[in-house]
Amino acid sequence: MRRRDGTGSMARNLNGTTMAPMAPKVSIIVNCYNQSQYLTRSVQSVLAQTWTDLECLIIDDGSTDETPQVAAALVQLDPRVQYFRKENGGLPAARNFGVAQAQGEWIQCLDADDWIHTDKIRAQLAQVENRDPQGVVLYCDYERVLLDTADQIVDRQPHAIGQLSSETFVQRLLLPDFLVNTPHPALQQCMLMHRTVLELAKFPEQFKALGDRYFAIEILERGAEFIHTPMVGAFYTKHQTNRTNNWVYMCSYYILFYETLVQHYPQRLSQCQAAIDLLINEAIQEKQTENFQRIVNMLTIPVHLKLWNQVFTVRQRWLLRVLYQLRCQTPNFILYEKYRGPRSQRVLQSLRLLKANS
Repeated sequence: MRRRDGTGSMARNLNGTTMAPMAPKVSIIVNCYNQSQYLTRSVQSVLAQTWTDLECLIIDDGSTDETPQVAAALVQLDPRVQYFRKENGGLPAARNFGVAQAQGEWIQCLDADDWIHTDKIRAQLAQVENRDPQGVVLYCDYERVLLDTADQIVDRQPHAIGQLSSETFVQRLLLPDFLVNTPHPALQQCMLMHRTVLELAKFPEQFKALGDRYFAIEILERGAEFIHTPMVGAFYTKHQTNRTNNWVYMCSYYILFYETLVQHYPQRLSQCQAAIDLLINEAIQEKQTENFQRIVNMLTIPVHLKLWNQVFTVRQRWLLRVLYQLRCQTPNFILYEKYRGPRSQRVLQSLRLLKANS
């Protein structure tokens, strides 16, 4: 791959002879899998940056749509754009592939359906103008952009993160977004990482979801320093095709997330109790035996179960297993109100009357 300066031209010395090509200061990796309808907007937000000393690497993760044709037009549009196609392997693998191709000192990952503010890179680099950048991650605030089925914007939700300590950062990432009232602080769209950060850890390829979350915890645990830039620098879309809309899909990756965490950072497990309680209750309610077995082997005792609209504290692991077996033999409507229709309500009312008259 040819290295270029910020204008896409080869560098020359004072005598006018060609020198070795110069690496760009920043590499922006745009990952794309069957998102050709969004790709142009994403890449154009890169090319519109006020910081021009950059390269834009489109990584096509085995798309089956019009991504190659759209990418070809973008390559012709600006010499800073390059296109790479690989066999489908998931988002983290595509990012690692992009990092291997990147020539920049600083690296930004951007999904093809998202975009960045035109001044993001310049504003973030200004934060480290007079300091050693090794091990630094620059991050910013973001806007959640909701799209309808026609990909039209129907809502925009600003998310301000602010400067967080490393410990606060990790504690927030240990819990799912729906259990807290603060924004996800470690979206790749918001980050600009010094290349040395990618020497601390690679993107975890076993995670097709929640990879940003685990990657951020890993680099924080290994000493990365996160510096906040107070601006809405990234625009993160939510649309009908997001896999994060599928709870069954996401649930399996939350379990994998905590399993991996237990393996590498067991001291953090006690801080995940609220999430573990939620997952074990979900497995019991839905009679998900495989999920139950995976969770019960790693949870912290005691655990809190919700049955008959009440919360019970279980202090022994063996008792939890017994309760799960009993639950599997019990009709859903007896234990959980969500399963109670008119017929089951009449049955329960009859049982209450029998008890009252006995």
